[in-house]
Amino acid sequence: MRLALTLGALMALTAPSLVLASGCEHDKQVMTCAEGMKLDTSSGTCVPDATA
Repeated sequence: MRLALTLGALMALTAPSLVLASGCEHDKQVMTCAEGMKLDTSSGTCVPDATA
């Protein structure tokens, strides 16, 4: 009984950190540009929009 309680407590303490670590998506950020600008996907920067 003591082993089961210890393992249960250990799982309860480590599960949230494992879920948070696997859910992070730092490479998926949304970039917005100012009005009159558009995102140049090749360089990842904002450039003047010729159609505006």
